[in-house]
Amino acid sequence: MDPQQQTAGGMAAPPGNWPATAPPPAPGSLEAGLQVQAAQVPSDCPPGLEYLTQIDQLLVHQQVELLEAFVGFETNNKYTVKNTLGQQVFYAVEDTNCCTRNCLGNWRCFDMKILDNATREVVHLNRGLRCTSCWCPCCLQKMEVTSPPGTVVGYVCQSWSMCFPKFTIEDASGTTILRIEGPLCTWNLCGDVEFDVLSADGNTKVGKISKQWSGFAKEAFTDADNFGISFPMDLDVKMKAVMLGACFLIDFMFFERSGNKKDQKKAGMLH
Repeated sequence: MDPQQQTAGGMAAPPGNWPATAPPPAPGSLEAGLQVQAAQVPSDCPPGLEYLTQIDQLLVHQQVELLEAFVGFETNNKYTVKNTLGQQVFYAVEDTNCCTRNCLGNWRCFDMKILDNATREVVHLNRGLRCTSCWCPCCLQKMEVTSPPGTVVGYVCQSWSMCFPKFTIEDASGTTILRIEGPLCTWNLCGDVEFDVLSADGNTKVGKISKQWSGFAKEAFTDADNFGISFPMDLDVKMKAVMLGACFLIDFMFFERSGNKKDQKKAGMLH
C-alpha cells in the first residue's frame, strides 16, 4: 500500500475526499458510492447515473397526494427513489396536463423527469398513447428512456400475452437485454405483487420488480404505491435506468388510480 494512503496508526485512509477523522461510510450508502465513482465508472456512463453502477437494488416510493385521496382529482405523480439505506438517490415527477390526467386516467401518455439530488434531469421517460389490452396486440405499450435527455438508451416494450403481463427491456438498437413477466393476478390482499426479471432467453431469473403492500388505509384510499427493484450488480447502467422506467410503466398500467377506484383488481392482461 502507498505510504501516503496510510494513517499514523497504519490503518488505510478512506478513499477520495472523505475526512480522515470521520468514520468510513456504510457500504452501499450514497456517500460510499460517490467515493468510488471516479475510478470505476464506465466511460460511456450517462452523467448523473454513476451511483447506479454501485448498487443492485432501488426502492421507489410514490408520494401521497391529499387532493387525490379526498376528491379523486388526478394530479401529477411524484416519486422518490432511494437506496436500501433509505437515502434519496433520485426524484421523479410526471409532466402532463390536467385534461390528460383526468380524462385518460392510467391510460394516459406522459413524460417523466428523473432528477438527481442537485435537481438536474438525468433521465427522461416518454410513454406514448397506446393500447394496454391483450385484445389490441398491434399497438401495445412502449416507453422510451433517454439519458441524458435526448439520447436514447433503451426501451420498455410490452409483449403480447393473453393472461400474464410481459415486457422486454431493450437497448437503444432494439436488442432484447432482459424480459419481465408478471403474475396472472396483479392484486394481492396484504401481500406483494412480483414481476420477475429474466435473462434475454427467459430461462434465468436475475431480479424482480415488486409492488409492496403499503397497509390497508394507504392501499384503499390513495394510489401512492411502493416498489422494490432488484437487478444484477454488473448490469449495464443504462439498462438499470430502463429498469427504473419499467417500474413506472408497471405502476401506471396496473396500480394507478382511475377516478376513485384502483385498477389493480384484475386478472393479468384481461382488461
